[in-house]
Amino acid sequence: MNHFLDIHKTDKSALRGIIDDAKAIKTARAGRPKAAPDDELPLKDRMVALIFEKPSTRTRVSFDVGVRQMGGQTMVLSGSDMQLGHGETIADTARVLSRYVDMIMIRTFDEAVLEEMSEHATVPVINGLTDRSHPCQIMADVLTFEEHRGAIADRKVVWCGDGNNVCASFLHAAGQFGFDLTFTGPVQLDPEMEFVGFARNAGRTVTIERDPFKAVEGADLVVADTWVSMHDAQSAKERRHNMLRPYQVNDRLMQAAGKDALFMHCLPAHRGEEVTSEVMDGPQSVIWDEAENRLHAQKAIMRWCLEG
Repeated sequence: MNHFLDIHKTDKSALRGIIDDAKAIKTARAGRPKAAPDDELPLKDRMVALIFEKPSTRTRVSFDVGVRQMGGQTMVLSGSDMQLGHGETIADTARVLSRYVDMIMIRTFDEAVLEEMSEHATVPVINGLTDRSHPCQIMADVLTFEEHRGAIADRKVVWCGDGNNVCASFLHAAGQFGFDLTFTGPVQLDPEMEFVGFARNAGRTVTIERDPFKAVEGADLVVADTWVSMHDAQSAKERRHNMLRPYQVNDRLMQAAGKDALFMHCLPAHRGEEVTSEVMDGPQSVIWDEAENRLHAQKAIMRWCLEG
């Protein structure tokens, strides 16, 4: 069975196959929200459970639309609907759901919930996000970069801000897809050394540079994410803003990166905080392609899971 749990837990050749399949899926649809022929409906007569302990816009809509476009149906369940791990164990929930549905996507807080779900489910499980990683997003980001600039191998990606779960998946992708990554942000928010070590052990250069203007020199891609989580207390938000303000992606920083550097953000963005509107809406930004490509990348991921 093919679970899609993390980029570093998925074979390199499988990852490349998923990206190539996503490109083909997007090209075949030619941008039109039309139904596919029956032979292109791998989820026909199948049910996919979409579990959200964390709220979502892009993950929910892109998975729901993707399943429907491939002929399947979705059952959307919130954390309050299920109360995962409260009363019934995650393992028992996984066993029961496997009797009802053909695939499970879960967006949760604790990585251990994802791991226990996949260990006991007898259907494929997809990581829609945990506090430690966000692999579906980075698959969409790789797809987006390659649409605009060709192969991502041996390119330079610069992460600005907080070394969070999305940054972690970028480091996993650096090792698997063969690009280098520079992190620029306050020392208190450095990415975990486990993630840095994965990329370095794969032969990639991972650099920590406190000066954002030095960090972006020669960048092919500059990436930012929100500075605060919706769950952070107000006092924590204020501390983070003070720490991260020097790492805002603005016109000056993108000019230092060079005119050929792309800008990405997984969204939602707080305009005027981690990135300015001038950059988001500017010629180097590919954030709307990036958002759309969640749909195509995740359809390819689901197809790969079914192959198992």
